[in-house]
Amino acid sequence: MSVLRFLVTRRALTALTRPRTFNILQNPAQIAFASTLCNQNRICHNAQDLTKSSANLSLMQVRGHKRFGHQEEKVPNVTKYFHMFILSLFLISVMDWGKVKRLLLPKVDADAGQRPSSAAGVNGEDKTSESESEDSDDEEAGSDLHLHESKKIREKVGFRERKIIEYENRIRQFSTPDKVFRYFATIQVPVADDRHEVYMTPTDFLTSMTPGMKQPDGLGLDQYRRYDPKSVGEQLNLHLEKNSIFYKLGSYGLITFSDYIFLLTVLSISRRHFEIAFRMFDLNGDGDVDCEEFEMVATLVRQQTSMGTRHRDHANTGNTFKGVNSALITYFFGPNMDEKLTIEKFLDFQEQLQKEILSLEFERKEPNDEGNITEADFAELLLAYAGYPLKKKQKKLKRVKRRFRDHGKGISKQDYLDFFHFLNNINDVDTALTFYHIAGASIDQQTLQHVAKTVAMVNLSDHVVDVVFTIFDENNDNQLSNKEFISVMKNRVQRGLEKPKDTGFLKMMRSVFKCAKETKPVLLDI
Repeated sequence: MSVLRFLVTRRALTALTRPRTFNILQNPAQIAFASTLCNQNRICHNAQDLTKSSANLSLMQVRGHKRFGHQEEKVPNVTKYFHMFILSLFLISVMDWGKVKRLLLPKVDADAGQRPSSAAGVNGEDKTSESESEDSDDEEAGSDLHLHESKKIREKVGFRERKIIEYENRIRQFSTPDKVFRYFATIQVPVADDRHEVYMTPTDFLTSMTPGMKQPDGLGLDQYRRYDPKSVGEQLNLHLEKNSIFYKLGSYGLITFSDYIFLLTVLSISRRHFEIAFRMFDLNGDGDVDCEEFEMVATLVRQQTSMGTRHRDHANTGNTFKGVNSALITYFFGPNMDEKLTIEKFLDFQEQLQKEILSLEFERKEPNDEGNITEADFAELLLAYAGYPLKKKQKKLKRVKRRFRDHGKGISKQDYLDFFHFLNNINDVDTALTFYHIAGASIDQQTLQHVAKTVAMVNLSDHVVDVVFTIFDENNDNQLSNKEFISVMKNRVQRGLEKPKDTGFLKMMRSVFKCAKETKPVLLDI
């Protein structure tokens, strides 16, 4: 009997605590029976309290469930708005707004854009003729843009070539002279005992200094062409004159690693610095140096260059600096090395070397039948070492092409050499133009020609000066931007050889450690 009573009591309590049976306990007889059972088992005092407790328990269980019956939970609007805000911030941060701007607002040059045409009959024939000339200019500019875009498509550099050019530019800027020489040298000459020696051609030497010039395919780091100078059937076409300065190196016009270091030193130091170095080691004051003194001068000057500070001899690659070439020593001091080298003779050697490098650059642009290169090619040679971003450089070149598209006369080799002779005196030109600027005078084309005549003793042609002003005159006011012009031309003369061959991180860390070592904390002074 006690077992039966226990089972009945348990079933009644289960029915009371289940939420779905709460509505069933509406019969008074059931409530009375449940109350009797609870009183007998001392669980609850009255049936009404038990009913209220079961109702509260059912309500708590209903509120405690999420997704009851696998129904989707309703998301509050505040949560939706917050998620949309976070998603918008993410899209704004990753979107290329420059590209969106170019798509929605295509860029149009000032000379190629649509100009508002004058209304007919407002100012008579003057207005009509002006509108007609503007329309014709718009058509010419539009056709020029179309031709330029089609040419740009044809000459478009692929992704692979662009990455190779960027990699080679980093080698020129940051690598040691040993690696630069091994990368851009293309000739391997056999010597005794099955050994080979690596050489540069004059064109390789120019390529190693000029940013943006891609090394030929199949020729790279430690990849060379075999060449035997003693072979009669195999000859190199170096595109040099018979009295070229490269033939004085004594290696069939080719450049060894020691010659490479020496020639870079000659190109990176100005005439003024060489004059000072010669006078420092001229003990008797006659302006001449002997062979031993010249070796000291060359060593001192080389150590002052960024290339010289980065060079380390590498015996495993064979690229060790062995001093000035014996053929050059013979050229400077005679076969018995008993002659004296004057500063004038050495500066003539430097000038001839610069002239031949400029001639190689000029010939690389493939002059026409008249021996002239285009104005755009001339502008590209001037901006080769400017360090401009690609878009800014292309903008300047595009302005030159549009300006001289119909009436371009070209640039002759003599005009090209005269202009760079003018640039060799760029420091004096900077001083003269600064005086003009301080005095409040404008730097127009006549002023630049006058400065060239006064400072460098060079007569610049009107056409060359016109091209220069087209490059650097941004607002078409016929006034030269002095600061930008001088900065770009100094980089052009120095060919980037004066720039440090590292990122500057090590120098910064050395400075930090030195400052921390030498600076005593203030607390130690107490």
